[in-house]
Amino acid sequence: MALISMTVNGVQVSQEVDDSTLLIEFLREKLKLTGTHMGCDTTQCGCCVVHIDGVSAKSCTVLVGQAAGRSVTTIEGLAKGGELHPLQKAFREHHALQCGFCTPGQIMAGAELIATYPGELNEHVVREEMEGNLCRCTGYHNIVRAILAAGAEIRGTKITDPTLASHSVEG
Repeated sequence: MALISMTVNGVQVSQEVDDSTLLIEFLREKLKLTGTHMGCDTTQCGCCVVHIDGVSAKSCTVLVGQAAGRSVTTIEGLAKGGELHPLQKAFREHHALQCGFCTPGQIMAGAELIATYPGELNEHVVREEMEGNLCRCTGYHNIVRAILAAGAEIRGTKITDPTLASHSVEG
């Protein structure tokens, strides 16, 4: 057992945990932050993506001790002051979810992509960079469209591909 301290969604937390505890278990079971989902347990699906110091990480293969002293943001911490993050809004507006199980991980990975990708976001970039975040319900078109729309809003640019800019739910 070890005393682990970190900042989670802007709040300092300390808990006594077993050394073998995964970050996702700590978040879901100890802190009751159940928005982060356990999908595959092998880093294959991306349902468990959180940000550690602003960088996407699959929390199903991160030991809680590896996050000690760091800042962790979960889907619950992405919204600020009761206002949804632009990507959360875009997922709703562009119908980028179906069952919703993968949605938290998709949003967290997409938010980091928007925040850190140095060049222009386009469909090819988003599809390539989001590889490793699986959705078993959709064809990804609306997920890509939501990420591009949020990226354009956040960056103050326009979506250049008219097929991705529309609000149509056909895909």
